[in-house]
Amino acid sequence: MDYDVVVVGAGPAGLATAIRLKQQAAERGSDISVVLVEKGSEVGAHILSGAVIDPVGLDALVPGWREEADAPLSVQVTDDAFYLLGPAGGVKLPNFAMPPLMNNHGNYVGSLGNVCRFLAQ
Repeated sequence: MDYDVVVVGAGPAGLATAIRLKQQAAERGSDISVVLVEKGSEVGAHILSGAVIDPVGLDALVPGWREEADAPLSVQVTDDAFYLLGPAGGVKLPNFAMPPLMNNHGNYVGSLGNVCRFLAQ
């Protein structure tokens, strides 16, 4: 079979690549054939991680994803807490001492496998 583009791996990056290529072709008024090759039995089968996810990339790639009935992310971060752990227990660190990248407000907690399954649709 002939394809214009072959993307190896249906992880978040591979799926985003395939979606964006199809979007760009549609913007130009053309169509390209894109195929994803995945070694797992289904999309997301090899993505086992839960993560704190910044939705900015998903917003740019799939505007309106939050209104979808099967939106992959629904639990928004409401609070950050940081602890220094040691043999005797943990000590809470003040949030103001943390670098800005550790502020997760506006991000979501979710499964990357669910994000991949959503993107595959």
